[in-house]
Amino acid sequence: MNSILNFFRKPLLKVPLAFGGLTGVLAFVFFLALYLIGVAPLGNKKALDFGIHAIMMVAACWYYRKNVGNGMLHLWEALSICYIVNTFAALINGWLIYFFITYVDPAVFTNYLADMQQLLIQGKAEMVKNIGEAEFQNMLRSVQATERSEVIADELSKKTIMGILPIILISMIMRRQNYSIMRDPRQQ
Repeated sequence: MNSILNFFRKPLLKVPLAFGGLTGVLAFVFFLALYLIGVAPLGNKKALDFGIHAIMMVAACWYYRKNVGNGMLHLWEALSICYIVNTFAALINGWLIYFFITYVDPAVFTNYLADMQQLLIQGKAEMVKNIGEAEFQNMLRSVQATERSEVIADELSKKTIMGILPIILISMIMRRQNYSIMRDPRQQ
């Protein structure tokens, strides 16, 4: 048990987990803000919470570079930090949303499903033309059969896909290495 705890005490894991937990809570606060102002919190507006993820990934890399790396941050460290922050935040946010739509206000989820069904029905003519009636009915049934627990996997998969390019860019921008080892000692 002690070896497992020692694994989580390593700064390369401890720092991004802390920032990821905070990011997940902040993203859930964004979800609650959308809920309180009357916007569908599971709709398309929720994707804007990825901005919180990006800001916190930069903050985690900066913190690690300043306090752990003594001004240095390798690309692989930055990539690891960003992926851990993003993944852990998505898990935390997904679970918090799941608990909210299960125990606090289940109507949020039922309204979300109704909106998705309405969107499908509005675009039925175009979709039937492209994919056929049978496939359209399958899509409609799959929306109706959506479970609350799928919110967690949906959050995780969307944030993983949305994060690929920003994580690479943030990692490349935030990295800082010591290039003095590449200098020719004869020129000093």
